[in-house]
Amino acid sequence: MARSKLEQGPVSNRRAVLGAVLGATALAIAPRALARAPVRNVVLVHGAWADGSCWSDVVVRLQAAGYNVTVVQNPLTSLADDVAATRRALALQDGPTVLVGHSWGGVVISEAGDDPKVTALVYVAARAPDAGEDFAALVARYPTTPVRAGVVTTDGYSRLTEDAFLKHFAGDVPTARARVLYAAQQPIAADLFAARTTVAAWRGKPSYYAVSAHDETTSPDLERFLAQRMKATTIELPSSHVSMISHPQAITDLIERAAQSSD
Repeated sequence: MARSKLEQGPVSNRRAVLGAVLGATALAIAPRALARAPVRNVVLVHGAWADGSCWSDVVVRLQAAGYNVTVVQNPLTSLADDVAATRRALALQDGPTVLVGHSWGGVVISEAGDDPKVTALVYVAARAPDAGEDFAALVARYPTTPVRAGVVTTDGYSRLTEDAFLKHFAGDVPTARARVLYAAQQPIAADLFAARTTVAAWRGKPSYYAVSAHDETTSPDLERFLAQRMKATTIELPSSHVSMISHPQAITDLIERAAQSSD
């Protein structure tokens, strides 16, 4: 019986050819293996007039469930700066990751979510612009929310008054807790919301959305529109803007659902 060229050649040649075949096979399998790996990493991105501490109740629950959790501390000085901070956090993850954004953080994850480690996106009462979209024009189609009357700007940075924060930003959070959140609020660059994204990661990644039905910071109808536009798996909570504080278990469950669906 005639032997193949691989069988006929010297042993060193056969080994070289076999090594090349195995190497090519490994390269082809690697991306699929990464996609099938269990998702154990979660990166949380906060929004405007907040800092990373707003995620604390969700972090505790995710850690108890065995997830590796990283909270991004956005500088809120520009979209580019916030995206850079989120990309640094993603670079530290050791595998597939669910990326979560609250409020303005939704803009950040829409831009940074094209990272190959990101398997799913979770939006919590969040902005979710399309690439290059004038989001301010989209917001203007909906009634102005009460919180806007409490925005004050000094030296190029904006923050919320205590009254607006307690009533309209964190309206369903116990007053003592809401006052702590108010004290920790991070001022934002006054022109932050004018920034436009260059990509819309939700167009290519599985997406999940938590609508806050009692939101007085972002219009609930706008949230519903965004969730429908991205064809997101959607839940709706009887919540203020900060549902991760007033309904932490529901938000944790949605994040876990995103992680498990990506396994």
